[in-house]
Amino acid sequence: MTRIFAIVLLLAQASATKVLPVTDVKASDIQATVKEEIAKKLTDVPIRTVDAGGHNISIAVVHRDKGTNLTGMAAHDKVSEVYYLVEGSGTFVTGGTLVKPQKRESSSDTVKQLSGPGYAGTGIQGGTSRRLSKGDMVIIPAGTPHGFTDVQEAITYTIVRIDPSRLLALK
Repeated sequence: MTRIFAIVLLLAQASATKVLPVTDVKASDIQATVKEEIAKKLTDVPIRTVDAGGHNISIAVVHRDKGTNLTGMAAHDKVSEVYYLVEGSGTFVTGGTLVKPQKRESSSDTVKQLSGPGYAGTGIQGGTSRRLSKGDMVIIPAGTPHGFTDVQEAITYTIVRIDPSRLLALK
């Protein structure tokens, strides 16, 4: 009898576990977002941000024209990122320390929609440079200064943001 009760209890707990929906981001979603970025002269647009069970995950796409938007280096306090280069190439710097760090305003769209609290800087001192090209991926842990310093041709990359503090607004 005790064994049956234990099995029933386990089954009840298993059925009470919330199953979260799967989220698809299609190539057409990415392409449409890139077109929107180019038309509106935007740089970083979240496509979806979802509850992934204890943390939020966001998928965004970034398009940068040759030589543009290269002064903004960043370090995110809570959010880790994974970049995948869809097109193009550039020099990417990580680590070291931010030059002239400025704390991001907690009420800003950057904090609420894109990357959570953190700092922006005008450069990185003592970081590690690497060339990223189409098909490359890079994982950037929370707190790591990072940014592109040289874009010789237009680049497009997706960003997966892992937000354990659930600060990014769901979309």
